[in-house]
Amino acid sequence: DGHDRGAKVIASAFADLGFDVVVGPLFMTPQEAADLAVAEKVDVVGVSSHAAGHLTLAPMLVEELAARDAADKLVICGGVIPAQDYAELKKAGVAAIYGPGTNILESAENLLALLRERLRGRNR
Repeated sequence: DGHDRGAKVIASAFADLGFDVVVGPLFMTPQEAADLAVAEKVDVVGVSSHAAGHLTLAPMLVEELAARDAADKLVICGGVIPAQDYAELKKAGVAAIYGPGTNILESAENLLALLRERLRGRNR
């Protein structure tokens, strides 16, 4: 949504922690983000929202990934997202939400735990 400073900080920090990070251009549609996620073979798609589009765009991204047989990719959200929206996002398939002030190391540990859980589910 044009407020990319926080997303850049997170991307850089996660890269420093050893994550392979792919950053797409600003203002991607859910369709474009899903296409990029599939093309780059990512495990997680992060959505940064500061303009109240999260309740529409994140569920659309989950649907677009499913339409590409990529429902196994985790969708996470960050940015200025009101706590009252968290349940609806989770219901729509968002795996985690990280708001302002979230500790980067804790979010990385949480994300790794979610990925381990997802991998265990695949191997059953």
